[in-house]
Amino acid sequence: MTLAKALNTALDDALGAREDVVLIGEDIGTLGGVFRITDGLQTRYGASRVIDSPLAEAGIIGTAVGMAYRGLRPVCEIQFDGFVFPGLDQLVTQVARLHYRTGGAVRMPMTVRVPYGGGIGAVEHHSESPEAYFAHTPGLRVVTVASPQEAYQTLRAAIDCDDPVVLLEPKRRYWTKGEVDTTARADLDTARVVSPGQDVTLVAYGPMVATALDAAVAATEEGISIEVVDLRSISPVDRQTVAASVRRTGRLVVTHEAPASCSVAAEVMAVAVEECFAHLESAPERVTGYDIPYPPAALEDAFLPDLDRILDAVDRTLGRRSSLGVAS
Repeated sequence: MTLAKALNTALDDALGAREDVVLIGEDIGTLGGVFRITDGLQTRYGASRVIDSPLAEAGIIGTAVGMAYRGLRPVCEIQFDGFVFPGLDQLVTQVARLHYRTGGAVRMPMTVRVPYGGGIGAVEHHSESPEAYFAHTPGLRVVTVASPQEAYQTLRAAIDCDDPVVLLEPKRRYWTKGEVDTTARADLDTARVVSPGQDVTLVAYGPMVATALDAAVAATEEGISIEVVDLRSISPVDRQTVAASVRRTGRLVVTHEAPASCSVAAEVMAVAVEECFAHLESAPERVTGYDIPYPPAALEDAFLPDLDRILDAVDRTLGRRSSLGVAS
């Protein structure tokens, strides 16, 4: 099934398995969501469990806080990444803090689904990568998915989790197809090695995992063995899996669509330096979006990390190219 269908199936199964699961968001009922992730669910479970909300992200998150406070497990849909910011106040000041503020007496078992990233030729505010905002906030789990299987099991785990979870869904991968085992379950903490290698560790997540795997295949033509690690959990970062891979290869490249400054890539590079310094054969490299607002759709191919930029960074870690892009 497609990644989108896997998410739809996960929501369907969660609604059927637990009476306390409630969905809320703009146009998720009659329309089935702008990407049709909730298609058919209101017909099956009714308007009291699949709730069409007003056009107000702060209201969606705020209402979900009250639902979670009273023992429900709300799943919020934010239509697009750039629309989440009106709800950031609720997420940072209420959702992330209530468990801590009440000394553990109040849980916030809510999931916030956010389609994110570029690559679909969208207009302004529809192609953002806001993961660093959430990852910087103690009390929030931040996860993303890269395949239909991961989409299904991660969403089911997020809904069952007693912590608040921000689930970032790579919208340009919604139509990726793959086998899905609906009996499989996942934790929300661990990275995974999706392609073993020996020469360079390439860490990616969400929409960039497919690009990283393409880079690994392309690199074999030059005799380079790349180990691809899907981070999966952005907060917390699985330091053990990343460090173990870097110790094996001695080199690290990190790639994601978000800008480089104060980024997830910076955090992963810090892990490598702090825990694997003696094993590093070269300085870590990052291949990211640029430190500019997301560009118009006609220019997004120049903004998004691609195969060539990743392979250039791999070459630099191997000493095959200087930091100025000149063959050494």
